[in-house]
Amino acid sequence: MLKRTHQPRRSPLPTRPAITLAAILPAVVFASPAAAIAPAPRAHQAATVNVTDTAKLHYTKHTGSQLLEEGSAQGALPGNMHARLTIGATFTATFTIHTHNGTIEGHGTATPHGSGLTESFTGTLTITGGTGRYTHAHGHAALSGTFNRRTYALVLKTTGSLSY
Repeated sequence: MLKRTHQPRRSPLPTRPAITLAAILPAVVFASPAAAIAPAPRAHQAATVNVTDTAKLHYTKHTGSQLLEEGSAQGALPGNMHARLTIGATFTATFTIHTHNGTIEGHGTATPHGSGLTESFTGTLTITGGTGRYTHAHGHAALSGTFNRRTYALVLKTTGSLSY
């Protein structure tokens, strides 16, 4: 017995020629002339500024061993400031300054000097980021000020550089 082999049937329609990239490219370029001449996106240009600010904060409440303080900042970066302050042999804090161009966030440490009702301190702070114009903010500053042990009022003075 002979076996028949199956032959594929050919379509009565002609086959399409392959479309090449050379044929498509002009159509893509000419279909969207605005895209062809649009400028490339520009990277954010960093700025570095020297900053001197003074903040006068007052006690609002406490959470555990942290004092929550808020008040106004005046100087190169005016705005409202919120801080979480831990008082001890060393003062430590995290802070956020709300300016009209965005927020600036960071942390700092300071060493208290003296004793009594009003205590002075010196230390450093580090800016770690923010929002708005200050999304990529970073910098360092010297920190000094006074802390009232009865009212928990805090006066901060900072001098340093900020890049954003």
